[in-house]
Amino acid sequence: MTHGNQADLATVEWPSVDLAKPAEEGGPNARAGFNYQDEIAVGFFLEMLELPSLLKIHCETHDDIVLVRQGDTPAGCIAEFVQVKASEQDKLWSVADLCQRKKSKAGTSIFEGSLGRDKHNEIARFRLVTLRPVVTALEPLTLPLTAAARDVTSEEMVALNSELTSRFPDFTSPKGNVSLYWLRNCLWDQRHSEKSVQDDNLVRLVRHALKTGANILFEQAEILLQDLRLWAKTAGDAKWDKDPAKKIITRDQLLSWWESRIQDLIDGLSMAAGGKLADKMDDAQLPDELVGLALDLRRSYAAESRAPRYLDPGDVERLQRRVQSEVMSLRARYVAGQIDVEGSAFHALCLDRMDEVNSERSAGEEDRSAFLKGCMYDIADRCLLRFARPGQ
Repeated sequence: MTHGNQADLATVEWPSVDLAKPAEEGGPNARAGFNYQDEIAVGFFLEMLELPSLLKIHCETHDDIVLVRQGDTPAGCIAEFVQVKASEQDKLWSVADLCQRKKSKAGTSIFEGSLGRDKHNEIARFRLVTLRPVVTALEPLTLPLTAAARDVTSEEMVALNSELTSRFPDFTSPKGNVSLYWLRNCLWDQRHSEKSVQDDNLVRLVRHALKTGANILFEQAEILLQDLRLWAKTAGDAKWDKDPAKKIITRDQLLSWWESRIQDLIDGLSMAAGGKLADKMDDAQLPDELVGLALDLRRSYAAESRAPRYLDPGDVERLQRRVQSEVMSLRARYVAGQIDVEGSAFHALCLDRMDEVNSERSAGEEDRSAFLKGCMYDIADRCLLRFARPGQ
């Protein structure tokens, strides 16, 4: 169902979402605190690994996220425009929330902004990702697009369409589509929390690895997820005018990354002890003497952890968990851009943190600095820690 001068619209050559410059770049210019949105993007990266029909993912172009899918009709590809709502009031989403304009300015409601994305060559679909659930009136939108309850003749959908058309009687997309088109093609995607999305991504990544024949540990999966979060953040931060290709991740790129990183983990397990550690330190441009000292500390740690002379087994496990937690936190801050230094400085920061942990021991306890640093280097040797700047 459309509205407006269809003869004129039929002659318009609509640009592809992959080529058209975004109307604005508010997202890339103000992305502080967008961790939740990046985590949602990571979930779509995993979907693209799983489904050949998901061809490309845009980060901060024509919407928060744009999913370009292979068309399920001869009409062509589908562009799914995804809005991620992380800052929400502690209440259910309502029709009024969907229609509320900013300072009563036309075109600024969530509904208008979403339908207004329908201006490209691709068939437009829409998704709203929210932490909070919706009121009963909006529940049909949470069902799959093919669900019987979403039939536009159902009482609920008729009522929704009536509400939208009464609030926006003259509003159409640039391609002439009206509220009923949006209702047919919008999925309301309810999530619970950033933590729940992270947990789901972790399980999905491990499951996909097993499906493709790679038996990886959860700690290795966490490292891969960090890489994907960095990729989403980098794409979101990039500017279209300078390098539009950085903002669009293709399935071929993602598959190539996956194969390379999985092979890296497998090689790390098969390589002689210390081999991957030396590579990680070389990547960070650390001098040979530091590499040699690190290898000695890792060897001493390996001997002590197998047959501890100064620590009981419980203390060994506790310290190992502490080191892993500390380096994970440091690396996560590095990936997020909260630490902005070269690889050699990040390596020094990691060593300083091990010294700080060592200083927390009780009076009279054995110095554990060598054990802590050896543990850190062992983590790097297992491909679970990199010292090089993210992206290098």
